Amino acid sequence: MKKNFTPEDELLFLALGGSGEIGMNVNLYGCQGRWLMVDLGMTFSGDQYPGVDLVFADLEFIEDRVEQLEAIVITHAHEDHIGAVPYFAADLGVPIYATPFTAELVRRKLQEAGIENEIELNIIEDDHGSFAVGPFEVTYIPLAHSIAEGNALLIETPHGRIFHTGDWKLDEDPIIGQPTTEEELTEIGDEGVLALVCDSTNVFNPAPSGSEGAVYKGLLEEVQRHSGKRVLVTTFASNVARLQTLGDVARETGRQVCVAGRSLDRIIEVSQANGYLTDFPDPVDFDTAMGLPRGDLLILATGGQGEPRAALARIADENHPLELVRGDVVLFSSRQIPGNEISIGAVQNKLAARGITMVTDRQSMIHVSGHPGRPELEALYGWIRPDVLVPVHGEMRHMQEQARLGAANAIPSNVVQQNGDIIRLAPGAPGKIAEVRAGRLVLDGDIIAPADGEAITMRRRLMREGVVIVALDGDLNPRLDSLGLPLDEDYPEFVEEAQADIVAAIGKLKGNARKDPALVHEAARLAARRAAQRWSGKRPQVRVILPNL
Repeated sequence: MKKNFTPEDELLFLALGGSGEIGMNVNLYGCQGRWLMVDLGMTFSGDQYPGVDLVFADLEFIEDRVEQLEAIVITHAHEDHIGAVPYFAADLGVPIYATPFTAELVRRKLQEAGIENEIELNIIEDDHGSFAVGPFEVTYIPLAHSIAEGNALLIETPHGRIFHTGDWKLDEDPIIGQPTTEEELTEIGDEGVLALVCDSTNVFNPAPSGSEGAVYKGLLEEVQRHSGKRVLVTTFASNVARLQTLGDVARETGRQVCVAGRSLDRIIEVSQANGYLTDFPDPVDFDTAMGLPRGDLLILATGGQGEPRAALARIADENHPLELVRGDVVLFSSRQIPGNEISIGAVQNKLAARGITMVTDRQSMIHVSGHPGRPELEALYGWIRPDVLVPVHGEMRHMQEQARLGAANAIPSNVVQQNGDIIRLAPGAPGKIAEVRAGRLVLDGDIIAPADGEAITMRRRLMREGVVIVALDGDLNPRLDSLGLPLDEDYPEFVEEAQADIVAAIGKLKGNARKDPALVHEAARLAARRAAQRWSGKRPQVRVILPNL
């Protein structure tokens, strides 16, 4: 196994995030002593990290070799591809490359973090624009996705060319942007591609993802069906094509648009500054919106994933200037992200209790995915014709399935890897040659900390089991308190018995042992924990406060 992690006369691939999971994309390519980073994303926390909002890939590997890093190249502006930039860009200290729309969103993140002037942000203005850093020449290849300026990357190296798809789909009517054509992709394949590093998210979908143009027809029909009623549409703020679609629907149905959500305001502003949404209707403010006849208003709102502070959740709670009443309609023009089912259900139940009609993408053609189904993957395989397929951006089941699909479509070899696997793509047969640490970090308050560190581990234990605090005075008499034990009316009896157990346990220490803080601490801790388990069935964390012995 390789021990020297400086790439020699070879071409390496290493994912630090996004392989074995969906989101948090961080990919590295190594060649001739240098590394190139593609994307620097994050993911949102779940219940496994209580009190935490954001989760990052641990960049220790490349931070230890930062002098070998040439640049960070961003494929598109979704948070799972750019969200970690403001937290790590200054430490990495290398140029960032992005197309205009993406670059503006990155710039705003850097500005908010107070590091805009510390980072070299290079804007690739033209479709199919290219640049060279170290042994890498990178060309942007526009592809359709659920955001403006989704791009693949064609990375040319002395050992061959890599087609890194980023997030993509095929769309004959994308509404926003002009994706690279089948003929152009075939030409890339004709010139030879060593490796296709490919999005695996929708590999189990037997059908194409669908066109944004079809969504326009579906949304138009739904809004027309509910004439005379106030209609709210919630969608991903970053989906510029969907915003264009909704603007067109509003115009076609004679409705005024009202926008609720800061992320929507930001995306619309950045889009218009970059030549998109130029004919988007001028939104009305909340007061004006509430004064319009119900059938004359179309609300665009954030919160389709059940976020508690987003506009839709606040409207559902009747805690927002915009109001819905019985008979009004909410269209969920977005897919339900796995893990958000409970929060989305909570918002939908509140709306349902108030008699508000809801329509989801399961009931009507009001959303399409931004990721490729099997027919789209197979089409790309036929155009690009790589020697090697490297599935990324998926859980292990997605990546394994894409490897099988690629093999069934005559791709000569594939490498199924996960975060931390160093893959040699060339020379010789492709495969894993080493494994490095690829952990997770969390943003905990204002501090970036290890996801498996003591603070998060302890917080998780406290959430499950509760805590008991034992304070000993100078005579080693205990006082006890607890949080999170389900004892209620039995609590006084528990405290009395636990304190007696602690006194008895310490009383068994003789001579100098009674003056040994470690021995006293452990005796008190075990006695308190056993009492808590006996009374509640829980095994709480126990903290013992000692006097000076």
